[in-house]
Amino acid sequence: MTAYRELRVHGNADLDSFRACITLYRIHHPESSLNEARRLVAEWIDHHVVKAKSGPTPGCDCD
Repeated sequence: MTAYRELRVHGNADLDSFRACITLYRIHHPESSLNEARRLVAEWIDHHVVKAKSGPTPGCDCD
């Protein structure tokens, strides 16, 4: 989420930021399929940015 927020703050488009975060996730989790990475990143953005909720969400144990 930090990467997504930083990219957006610095003027990157939503879709470009989303794609960058998918790539970053897959670098750290090469076992993850592209579809799984897309789903997780989308869920995190929805949970933490769109809905501005804190606390864990599937695949994300943040506080």
